[in-house]
Amino acid sequence: MTIIDILTTGGTIDKIYFDQKSEFEVGDPVIGPLLTAMNVGFDATIEQLMRVDSLDMTDAHRSIIYERTERSSSQQVLITHGTDGMIKTAQKLSKITGKTIVLTGSLQPAAFAHNDAVFNIGAAVSAVQILAFGVYIVMNGQIFTPDNVVKNLRANRFEAKLDEPSLDPARRSDSQRSVPKNGNLGAKAQDDRLI
Repeated sequence: MTIIDILTTGGTIDKIYFDQKSEFEVGDPVIGPLLTAMNVGFDATIEQLMRVDSLDMTDAHRSIIYERTERSSSQQVLITHGTDGMIKTAQKLSKITGKTIVLTGSLQPAAFAHNDAVFNIGAAVSAVQILAFGVYIVMNGQIFTPDNVVKNLRANRFEAKLDEPSLDPARRSDSQRSVPKNGNLGAKAQDDRLI
C-alpha cells in the first residue's frame, strides 16, 4: 500500500486564538486529527516541520521543506502551508523529480466553523494520489502548477494566471462555452479577470 508523506509547516490552516495575547498564532497541525476523524482508507506519515506563518517564511525555511521533501521515501508528498508563501515554496520544490508533491492550506483557520481547510485537505489528498509526478497547488477546488497560479487577495482565492488555464479541464474551455460550468454568465472577479 502506498504511504502518503504529510509535512506540516504552519500557516492559517493551523491557527488558533490565544486569549492571553488576543491574537491568532499557529498551533498544532490539524491534518492528523482530521484524517483520523474522517476514518481515511490510506496510510500516511505526518511530520510537523515548523510552525510558521508564511508571511514570516524565509529561504532557510524553504530549504528545510525542500530537503525533507527530496529525501522522503514516499513518491506522494502532501504539504500543508500558509497561503501567502505557498507559490514561492512550490516553485522551489519544482526542481524535485520522481514525486507527486501537493501543497494546500486554507484562507480561514480550520478551527473556524466555516472554513475551507477540510475541503482543501480532501481535494489535496485525492490529488496527491492521482496526479503525475510534479508539483501542484490545490486550493479552492482547483489544481494548479506553481507557474500558472496567483493568489487573488481581493477575491480571497487562488486562480489561474490570466493567460494560463488551471488544470481543471472544465475551466480550460470556458472561452469555448456559452454557459460556464457554474452557470454564472459573464461573472467577473473584482480584479476583472474572468472566473
